[in-house]
Amino acid sequence: MNGEPPLRIALGLSYRGRAYRGWQSQPGGETVQDRLEHALREFTGAALRVVCAGRTDAGVHALQQVVHFDSPVTRSAESWVRGLNSFLPEDIAVLWSREPGAGFHAQKSALSRRYRYLLVQQRVRPALLHGLVGWTHDALDLPAMREAAAQLLGHHDFSAFRASSCQARSPCKTVHAIEITRADDARTWCFDFHANAFLHHMVRNIMGCLLAVGSGRRPPGWLGEVLRAGSRSLAAPTFMADGLYFAGPVYAAQWKIPGPAEGLPLLLA
Repeated sequence: MNGEPPLRIALGLSYRGRAYRGWQSQPGGETVQDRLEHALREFTGAALRVVCAGRTDAGVHALQQVVHFDSPVTRSAESWVRGLNSFLPEDIAVLWSREPGAGFHAQKSALSRRYRYLLVQQRVRPALLHGLVGWTHDALDLPAMREAAAQLLGHHDFSAFRASSCQARSPCKTVHAIEITRADDARTWCFDFHANAFLHHMVRNIMGCLLAVGSGRRPPGWLGEVLRAGSRSLAAPTFMADGLYFAGPVYAAQWKIPGPAEGLPLLLA
């Protein structure tokens, strides 16, 4: 680039997390970050490090993860997409590329984040969607779960839903919305979570509690009691990762970053 400063690039990614040890790079590889950085090295010839909007655990998927990096080479937006995808495995794909400017930071510029949990309620475990959806054989009470979820809205200490390995500086987060819907087939459930940020395992721990309420094992008011007590030992076990999708972060309009993914593939919806 003839001595010019590196160019900040933002990418949107989707991936199926089943085969990976989560997002964050680890010794020995086998994470989504490791695969993306390998593709960047093959495509640009440079060892580049990326920063993501939100780390995902092993087995968790992404509808739209956002990352940024500083590139020593110039490419068109379409070239970044097609070039990187040619070096990525089939279960990871670059969706788009942007040049948001040097002030953009995939994590720190995010105003909020969204997650979606997809659940199938049926007598036996789903074979064809194994790894892509959560599963319960219990009949679920929608009004009860909505009543319970409403107690989590607002700014709270979410220590009761925090993994012991969580590295967040504070357990206090602001939950903007939790929407629970059931598809017309009456067996497919969608749980949408929107917050300024999330703690490690926070959504999966909340899911375990919501299903305890939905199945009738706990009353709706119990979830508020767990929240106020702030003790992880009082909450339900962490629910399976299979049906969890990082829908994406929300940014100010100035960065011109596409918003969170709104839908799932037809097969999953």
